[in-house]
Amino acid sequence: MSAKCILVIDDEKNLCTIIQACLEKLGCWKVLTAHSGSKGLTLAETEHPDAILLDVMMPDIDGLALFSKLQSNPLTQNIPVILLTAKVQMVDLNKFAQLGVAGIIPKPFDPLKLSRLVAEVLGWKS
Repeated sequence: MSAKCILVIDDEKNLCTIIQACLEKLGCWKVLTAHSGSKGLTLAETEHPDAILLDVMMPDIDGLALFSKLQSNPLTQNIPVILLTAKVQMVDLNKFAQLGVAGIIPKPFDPLKLSRLVAEVLGWKS
């Protein structure tokens, strides 16, 4: 069985590097990164990852608008999406949960626990 592939879409390049290292080393998954929503959409369509970690606040297209595009695209609508967000007020969390995302991981997070959190949200064995 081949390793799962996760696409990380976040405009913070340093954070993408940390996430990629943690998920590859601790989760043993293949990780693709995109530093913009538009690049992330293209990678999702062409690479068909097993899951997407999506930052909510990005400059070119915010994560919620991108999630909507992913959901309306037949090539990407079945890919589970986990939101990465610093917006952790109850009203925000409730709004995100109603969108149909697979899960929400609040920022900041413990990088050493990230692969376990992702596996739990997606029901993958870590």
